[in-house]
Amino acid sequence: MTQKERRLYLITELLKEDKGRAGFKLGLVPGNEGGFVIPDDEKSQRDILRALMNIRGPYSISEDFLRIQDEYLQQVNKERGITDIADLSPIREAGGFDTSTVLSDRRLNHRGQLYLWQGDITTIKVDAIVNAANSAMLGCFAPLHACIDNCIHTYAGIQLRLACNELMQKQGHEEETGLCKITPAFNLPSRYVLHTVGPIIYTSVGKREKILLANCYKNCLETASQNQLESVAFCCISTGVFRFPQDLAAQIAVETVEQWLAENLDSSVKKVVFNVFGNKDLEIYKKVLGQK
Repeated sequence: MTQKERRLYLITELLKEDKGRAGFKLGLVPGNEGGFVIPDDEKSQRDILRALMNIRGPYSISEDFLRIQDEYLQQVNKERGITDIADLSPIREAGGFDTSTVLSDRRLNHRGQLYLWQGDITTIKVDAIVNAANSAMLGCFAPLHACIDNCIHTYAGIQLRLACNELMQKQGHEEETGLCKITPAFNLPSRYVLHTVGPIIYTSVGKREKILLANCYKNCLETASQNQLESVAFCCISTGVFRFPQDLAAQIAVETVEQWLAENLDSSVKKVVFNVFGNKDLEIYKKVLGQK
């Protein structure tokens, strides 16, 4: 099958579900025999497929669908470009949080490396990327929303929502802020996704919110270490729709990661990427990390 044939197959199968309600919800034009009119251009088809994946609930689907979806997404992700951490240079070694202390040889050799990388976190090849999730832990259901949660679920495939739902069904309640859950990354270039819920800022940042944000970083690193992972890429947790101030969030992120690495010298985690998307975050992290 060509990519277009795969895309049309996936769209058609998703539109058949639930008596076509998804098509009506997205405002598609009804066609013959109960179907819908699918535009012929690639961008419209990509958007329709993504939107259908975004709004689909966590229920099972055929193995044939998953096989073709995986073939399609793996090719899409390859075309989008993959950045391997092996091709990146660290901005510096961890340990800058305590410059007044002379580090022992053991700490110098094992404290880990910090990276700063600007790009789409769904395109980086590391052991695990971090997803800034919401408390339902099922991904973003808003069609074509630009949040990281939506992007990660889109390019991982619908298996990610199914895996998250299985975890949440076993848990029996919404995810608490500052904790972490791990799932496979499915079609993403990374191996795993670490899901964490950051604090929401309604008025001002207090001590509790700072602690909760630090806990997000600590628990993601703990989970990565428990699973013998070496490299982790963090997004800017809580700085989007959760409204945590970017400067303060970056400071907490770097200080927390550096301290954790210094206190866990025998951990498998040795490479930590601070991933930014916009130029403002890039400049903030450069300043916090001491890069000119």
